[in-house]
Amino acid sequence: MKDFLQTIWTILWKDFRAELRSRELIGSMGLFTLLGILVFSFALELDRSTRQEVVNGVLWVTMVFASILGLNRSMAQEREQGNMDALMIAPVHRSAIFMGKFLGNLGFTLLIGLLLLPVMSVLYNLNLFRVELIVMLGLGVMGICAIGTLLATMTVQTRARETLLPIALLPTVLPIIVTVVRATNALLLGDDIRQWLIVLALVGVIYIIIGATLFEYVTED
Repeated sequence: MKDFLQTIWTILWKDFRAELRSRELIGSMGLFTLLGILVFSFALELDRSTRQEVVNGVLWVTMVFASILGLNRSMAQEREQGNMDALMIAPVHRSAIFMGKFLGNLGFTLLIGLLLLPVMSVLYNLNLFRVELIVMLGLGVMGICAIGTLLATMTVQTRARETLLPIALLPTVLPIIVTVVRATNALLLGDDIRQWLIVLALVGVIYIIIGATLFEYVTED
């Protein structure tokens, strides 16, 4: 167990240090989300009540596509630099490799989401920086990154990875998207969202288990 956790921490710390040096992943995801919400903001010149109805969709569409961009780039860097091949021959359990990459992707994507909330609050004149929405954001991103890390590992080995990952990921995360959009709308309307949070947590845990279980088979030569 100690070796398992040490492997996860080593991979996570490696990704964090690499991002500190290059700032490529956070920079590209941050710029994409900023441009995305600006386009939506100017394109949807709506009154306050209508903005409240569409802001949940804008938030999660932006987050999903930012996640795709981050997952694609994260795994492509591992492949281009030869890190993935080195990890595959290391004497460690491959589910630990999956958890390390998953937690790294989760951390970077969640950081973008936390930066996105105050910006959207200003642009849409709504208070989105709430504890409940932050928890919801974390659970939603957890599920997306869990299954996304697995699918990105599969598609990164192909030439058309930029096309294949969205095609594979979007139908897979549809249950998460539907749940978080409805949950966000319920939160903005002042309704109880505890049942939605439970559903998101369950889906996220299921996706983590699936990803950790199938990662070994996906990475077999």
